[in-house]
Amino acid sequence: MRFLALALILALPGCGVANVAQSPRPEARAATQPARADFGAWIEGFATRAQAQGITAATMAQARPHLRYLPDSVILDQRQSEFRARVWEDMDSAVTPARIVQGQAMLRQHAALLARIEARFGVPPEVVVAVWGLETSYGADRGRVPTLASLATLAKDGRRGAFFEGQLIDALRIVQAGDFRAEDMIGSWAGAFGHTQFMPSSYLEYAVDFTGNGRRDLWGNDPSDALASAANYLARRGWVRGQPWAVEVVLPEGFDLRLTGQRQAGDAWARTGLRAAAGGGLASGPSRLILPGGARGPAFLAYGNYDVMKEYNISDAYVLALGHLSDRLRGGGVLRGQWPRGDRALDLTERIEVQRRLVALGYDTAGIDGRHGPATVAAVQAWQRAQGLAPDGYINADLLARLRR
Repeated sequence: MRFLALALILALPGCGVANVAQSPRPEARAATQPARADFGAWIEGFATRAQAQGITAATMAQARPHLRYLPDSVILDQRQSEFRARVWEDMDSAVTPARIVQGQAMLRQHAALLARIEARFGVPPEVVVAVWGLETSYGADRGRVPTLASLATLAKDGRRGAFFEGQLIDALRIVQAGDFRAEDMIGSWAGAFGHTQFMPSSYLEYAVDFTGNGRRDLWGNDPSDALASAANYLARRGWVRGQPWAVEVVLPEGFDLRLTGQRQAGDAWARTGLRAAAGGGLASGPSRLILPGGARGPAFLAYGNYDVMKEYNISDAYVLALGHLSDRLRGGGVLRGQWPRGDRALDLTERIEVQRRLVALGYDTAGIDGRHGPATVAAVQAWQRAQGLAPDGYINADLLARLRR
């Protein structure tokens, strides 16, 4: 699912992947020709490895015509590491008026199905439908790329070859079990498929036959199995029934930003002066304060279900979009806080430079790869505190300029 995978592309988490609609440059296409030339030799080696993992010769024979090289998948995979939108840009493109209206219509149309799904798995209808909306626009865009071909291509030449080879073997297990024919497996350029864009490994572990017809059908026009499978994934990953994913909060004047990222109970947060932006009290469960747009942007208390959503896709931007869309589908309003829209997104070279400079100053970023995860944010906060700055962990062009001084 653009969500259930390893969040590798956008982030690539537990199940799916983002279907990013981009057209590769002509010069990039040409650069893939040598790689295409030795693809046959790679297939021979892969067949041996697949056989060692239980894939039969008959299954490989069925699959071979579909193991084609797709240059566009490699190019799009490479481009993912170069591009990083700002959080609010992702949210703007994901949580649109049209998607909200259509999602609310889907909630009404599938109300009985979603009620049964919630009763069984504990995941609210608006969350399940929000996943569906982000992944495939409620089933309208399930992908058109041959799954075996995309997985084989990325197993050979993708940034995460071992991961994709494992997914390809799992896809062959699906074929071998008779669940689907090789030619019927189509999806995104990164190998995710169905209404909720599952990766093959997630299909094998989390897909359910909710209709009871003997098939776990995530592809067909009936979304029942796909929606139930998404709920099962979240439930198995630890979804807490009745708990919010996050709550937007307002920081009081003089709030101690050193509490950013810390986890506390609701009453402890209330004692700091935090209040829910929409009014009412704070949920009682443990939550941590996150400032995805820095001290100038919206503030959230993220509960355990936020982290469960990150199992679907480790991108915070994805989780914020998913959670906010679910709130809007339920009838919630727009965010009260204002994003720092004048900030420029850092490119890959600049993101790497931030980490390199922090490491040179003695701060641990858990790697220099341009991926600004919790360790990099914590390093930024530690550096900000040492500089007498607001320790919000926010990484932007201004921060990089300060690091360069």
